[in-house]
Amino acid sequence: MATASSAVQPQSLGADRDMRFSFNVRTRSSAGIEGNANRHERRALGSARARAQSHANSAYGGATSNALVVEARRYIGTNPTGRGSLWCGAFMDLVLKRTGHPGGGNLAKAYAHYGTRVSNPQVGAIAVMGRRGGGHVGVVSGVDPNGNPIIVSGNHNHTVAESVYPASRISAYVLPGG
Repeated sequence: MATASSAVQPQSLGADRDMRFSFNVRTRSSAGIEGNANRHERRALGSARARAQSHANSAYGGATSNALVVEARRYIGTNPTGRGSLWCGAFMDLVLKRTGHPGGGNLAKAYAHYGTRVSNPQVGAIAVMGRRGGGHVGVVSGVDPNGNPIIVSGNHNHTVAESVYPASRISAYVLPGG
């Protein structure tokens, strides 16, 4: 039995390390002693995390049957690559391979030469972006009312997330082949 001086801290559950998920996983018992969340509270935490993710990503591109988008969304709030930095390209490579496409490598900029280039955002297209010191890459899940692409990408604030990006930031859209 835990005492006040030996309260067990909650385990880190992944997305709760992201500042967008700032809810508290610790609970108080009727005796006022802090401890781990019980099974019902953990279930509520998972539900709260899902609501927070969908709220934080109010740019949700909508329902789609596009395999790339569906696969990429499976990982929202996580880092399936295990890499600590510069992993958006590795995430894109993982999503492509898991949907039966040839991989495109770990470097975001390399995706500008992958597949068939298209001129506008399309659901399922890969969006390639420039940034200081490198690039960023993700899959288009929709387009907002202003024409900006909604993109699911890895390493968006250290997690997989779905967010609107300025259209001016996109250097290429490509459709995967194979």
